[in-house]
Amino acid sequence: MKLWGGMFEKETEESVHRFARSLQYDVRLYPYDIRASRCHAEALREAGVLDDAECASIVRALQDIERELDADNFMFLASDEDIHSAVERSLTERLGPLGGKLRAARSRNDQVAADLRLFLKDDCLAVGRLIVGMNEALLVVAEACPESPMPGYTHMQPAQPVLFSHHLMAYFEMFKRDLERFLQARSRLDVCPLGSGSLAGVTYGLDRQKMAEELGFGAVSANSMDAVGDRDFVAEVLFAASITAVHLSRLSEEIILWSTAEFGFIKLDDAYSTGSSIMPQKRNPDVAELVRAKSSRLCGHLSSVLGMMKGL
Repeated sequence: MKLWGGMFEKETEESVHRFARSLQYDVRLYPYDIRASRCHAEALREAGVLDDAECASIVRALQDIERELDADNFMFLASDEDIHSAVERSLTERLGPLGGKLRAARSRNDQVAADLRLFLKDDCLAVGRLIVGMNEALLVVAEACPESPMPGYTHMQPAQPVLFSHHLMAYFEMFKRDLERFLQARSRLDVCPLGSGSLAGVTYGLDRQKMAEELGFGAVSANSMDAVGDRDFVAEVLFAASITAVHLSRLSEEIILWSTAEFGFIKLDDAYSTGSSIMPQKRNPDVAELVRAKSSRLCGHLSSVLGMMKGL
């Protein structure tokens, strides 16, 4: 009975660890975690917590870790709960007690908040570039058929004649607003939370303004409790992504309808359609169908984040 109890406790501990582990998701934050860690090391040097040699050793070790991660040569352990603990564990293994000194004046709370903000700043720009590319493609198609008429529909019934180019430019306007939303969300999340600690700030004399400037943040957080608890910016980015996904879903639905034999407005290129296993003459709009289906995921993620924020 005692042996069984010990085995049960071990299995329970392992199950809890697997449940709490987020490494498979947050590993993509590693460039930002290392970048913020280097900045924190420099701030600790200026605050007198690290001397020049110690700071240089930590920065070199962080650079080595980043190179290994870039090359997919970094050795993760089963005990690594997230990317932050994995980097910290590796740093301590390389430098001994010196690696642990990087924890001074920093909590996992402000560390994660900073990493996530840096990641989303880049992500908003990356998505923005994709939206610009989408609108450029819409312009190319609209300009190629400026006089092509088509029926405009209300209630899925033919209503008034419109130009196909005019219809496409309606989506141009939607995606233009989507781009604005991403850029606006980015401007509001451009705030550095480092120096907030777990919730009440830190007692070391960190130059928070300099840290923000070195990391490319436009401002420093004004309240430590808000800085570590704020996830408004995540919800804002997800909202912008959800609206964009809805617009993509609308366009995909129209492409699906327009390409049917009943409508016959467009013919999809082979690159964006597939045949049938028993009817090779078919041109199935699989890409548009997948876009329409996957768009709902973002709406679900937004709902989950809002629910989590409400429960804090």
